[in-house]
Amino acid sequence: MRFGVLGPLAVWDPDGRLIRVPELKVRALLADLLLHEGRPVPADRLAYDLWGDDPPGNPANTLQTKVSQLRRALGRDTVVLEPTGYVLRTGEVDQVRFAALLDRSRAATDPHEKADLLADALALWRGPAYADFRDEEFARAAAMRLEEQRLTALEEQAEVRLALGEHSRLADELGELVAAHPLRERLRAAHLRALYRSGRQSEALAGYADLRERLADELGLDPGPELAALHEAILRQEPELAPVAAPVTSAARRRTNLPAPLTDLIGREEAVAQVRDLLGSSRLVTLTGPGGVGKTRLAMAAAADLAFADGVWLVELTGTTGSVAEPVAAELGVRDETASGPAGPAAAGLAHRLTDALRGRELLLLLDNCEHLVEEVAELVSLLLRTAPGLRVLATSQESLAILGEALYSVPPLAPADAVRLFEARAAPGLTLDAESRPWAEAICARLDGLPLALELAAARVRALGVRGVAERLDDRFRLLATAGRGLPARQRTLRAVIDWSWEQLTEPQRTALTALAVHPGGCTVEGAEAVGVDLDLLDQLVNRSMVVADPPRYRLLESIAAYCLDRLDPADPVFRLRDDYYIGLAERARPHLHGPAQREWLRRLDDEVLNLRAVTGSRRLADALVWYWYLRGRHTEGHRYLAAVSPGSAYEVGFAILTRAPHGGVKAFPDARSRWFLAHAYLHRGDVAAAGPLLDEALAEFRALDDRWGAGAALAAQAKLVIFQGDFPAAERSGTESLAIFDRLGDRWGRLQASDQLAYLAEITGDHARAGRLHREGLSIAEELRLWTDVSYRLSSLGRIALLSGDLTRAREFHERGMRLAAEQSNRFAEEFARVGLGLVARRAGDLDAAERLFLESLDCNRRLEADYDVPFYGVTLVLAELGFVAEQRGDAVRARALHLEGLAVAREIGDPRSIALAHEGLAGVAALEGATGEALRLLAEASALRESIGAPLPPAERGDVDRIRARLATTDDTPL
Repeated sequence: MRFGVLGPLAVWDPDGRLIRVPELKVRALLADLLLHEGRPVPADRLAYDLWGDDPPGNPANTLQTKVSQLRRALGRDTVVLEPTGYVLRTGEVDQVRFAALLDRSRAATDPHEKADLLADALALWRGPAYADFRDEEFARAAAMRLEEQRLTALEEQAEVRLALGEHSRLADELGELVAAHPLRERLRAAHLRALYRSGRQSEALAGYADLRERLADELGLDPGPELAALHEAILRQEPELAPVAAPVTSAARRRTNLPAPLTDLIGREEAVAQVRDLLGSSRLVTLTGPGGVGKTRLAMAAAADLAFADGVWLVELTGTTGSVAEPVAAELGVRDETASGPAGPAAAGLAHRLTDALRGRELLLLLDNCEHLVEEVAELVSLLLRTAPGLRVLATSQESLAILGEALYSVPPLAPADAVRLFEARAAPGLTLDAESRPWAEAICARLDGLPLALELAAARVRALGVRGVAERLDDRFRLLATAGRGLPARQRTLRAVIDWSWEQLTEPQRTALTALAVHPGGCTVEGAEAVGVDLDLLDQLVNRSMVVADPPRYRLLESIAAYCLDRLDPADPVFRLRDDYYIGLAERARPHLHGPAQREWLRRLDDEVLNLRAVTGSRRLADALVWYWYLRGRHTEGHRYLAAVSPGSAYEVGFAILTRAPHGGVKAFPDARSRWFLAHAYLHRGDVAAAGPLLDEALAEFRALDDRWGAGAALAAQAKLVIFQGDFPAAERSGTESLAIFDRLGDRWGRLQASDQLAYLAEITGDHARAGRLHREGLSIAEELRLWTDVSYRLSSLGRIALLSGDLTRAREFHERGMRLAAEQSNRFAEEFARVGLGLVARRAGDLDAAERLFLESLDCNRRLEADYDVPFYGVTLVLAELGFVAEQRGDAVRARALHLEGLAVAREIGDPRSIALAHEGLAGVAALEGATGEALRLLAEASALRESIGAPLPPAERGDVDRIRARLATTDDTPL
């Protein structure tokens, strides 16, 4: 059970559903108990908190009645009476989680990690702390303390985002916060920096002046020395205030996923330089060599700190079976989803989506452990290198990929002196080889052929046996191997011998534990180890013997050791079932959290276990638990493939088939309302309103009957989108507003994103650009947190639209360019065209008709190709045709302008969009004005205005530029009243 006080009081059951706690005083009792965080609260204190100086006739009995009501709602054992008072036995409480995340963020040194943790912490807030009781005396102090912590977290988040180059967005976002808390100097300083770095120096200076006046008037104080120094620096335009380079797309997108090394790399300085030289001259470099020679460590060392505009990305292929494109896409953040639009040809395969996504990017891809998938890796790498000229690939494999242009680097064993250095460094802490022990160490290193893994395993035994003892026992082992290992390559015999020897030094429980750990292809947590019978003590013992690599909170086996252990396991060993049961259970535990405030945290937890989850095959329970994870992470093909195997014909299988444009049949049955909603959501994603509508109506009715709040919120958001398609804006506003309120209360960030998207679009239509901008900024933050990169692209471009309508062409161009680049990285043509049209609008507003025409013609060509693919004209084509018509009219070309506007009018009528029809009429009015046909122009403008009024969407002032320009022309050519 989870409890929430960072907003309205809320309780969720283990399945993530809200538990209703009836009656105000019972809820107040719960809030009071939560406020004490598990400490006993005396009965008389509770009675006073609930009734103050006006208690009921028998406070003790009445309090007991309220306690009984609370127990009925939450469970009898939840509220316990101890000698010193009542205690609430809680599960997870959001305020405790918030404090823990803040502590972790303050300990983090990497700005991206700090930003992530602060975002996680702030995402827990659903409104004011203890919102229902914040004015009650018992809760007031706690609510104020939590609010202060929230504001401090927001200030820390602003500072780290400034360090990541997000000044343009922050300049707007912090404005509202500063207005609400005008005297917070730290917050004001972040806002001033954001304004200055966005080129808004005058606003920054005005902000400082406002604070100075407020402090003097309200408190009789001057700004603090730090803020005063910042003011002086702004006046002098100090270089130290120069902005960090703005992110190319989004600061939330990291530039690398290379892990920090746990130990120093010894003896590979020359090899690192040689590999980097090869990468400078070859686009594909493959490091080859036997297991244990150190290919992975060398590759990561060579790749570290290399300058690639789009970063260095590690893709670990150990444990991967089947598609290589899927793990590559997952690490690069390329979502496996098709763009929205009506049914049409099957989407290109994921490999081809990767080619589109990488086509304009400059990055290094490090593919590790390719030997078991050599053909699949070679096919993908060959395709990517042919189509993405900025891509370079560094691979590790026990054999060549055999691709044209491949440069091979055979990783040698360590030189004798370096091998001794490594052995000494990995042996017992503080060990220094002396005259007596050094010859024995040199003998060990020679015997082990300088193989780093073999040396590390041998070094782990020094603490128990001493250097000489290790050497003597290795001699015994190699004498045995001389006969048993005939036919194996020498270095393979060496590594096998050392692993054999290390194995023999283990106790039977340690051997059992090591083989149990080997069944986790993605490594595991302590909890995962315990699930297969390995306790923390055994885990520590194996780490100390260098048989397990510890990178807390995860533990893993090196590939050679894992393969050795798996060879010793029968495929029917019960440990595989224990593993599968654990990961199925983990996915089922995660499922409710994916619909609430801990959404992002649990997404990342499942991300960490993705290889282990993929190892579980043929489980209907796992498929049911992972449906929403696959959807949120954009792994639609993976979801469809798994569901097609375990539940063909289910609503979820058909839904994923629609999302991936795969062939599918009908749905056999709907087990619940959420599966019905998911299918409707999939239909709506591709624009099939006719198929989605009835399903949504049925799902919403069922959600309301079951009191499924999440389901109702999701259905209402989808309904808002559907009625926007149909032009019913008042209905869309009602549905969107109710949906947003529901998701606010639940703390579901994805749901907030869906509802706010529709409401922001409606705000744009009605001319409420301040509200639209606020909703888009919030949506952008949520989309970044959840790695919904296509949504991030749309929000960036939408903020560009708001900046355009506000007259800030510089920021409008910046946001649209960032949105367009991100859309290209996702290989999403629709999002890319949305951004391109925005850039065209900016160009025309700036008077650059040539640039505007070029951009609109590119968009028109794309729209026509989409229409050819899907046999349906897209709504974007009407705007593009109108804009090209206005360009022609502004150039004085009435013939071309008329043709373009008439084409746009025909498409608008086919689509049935009144706003597009009105836009075409306005364009034709411009043509009539150009030709001197004043009466015709006025009639067309009147018709356009009436159409817009009829749907409750009159032309906002910021969008009247063309209409006002046309009316101004009419005023100069005719005396007819306008």
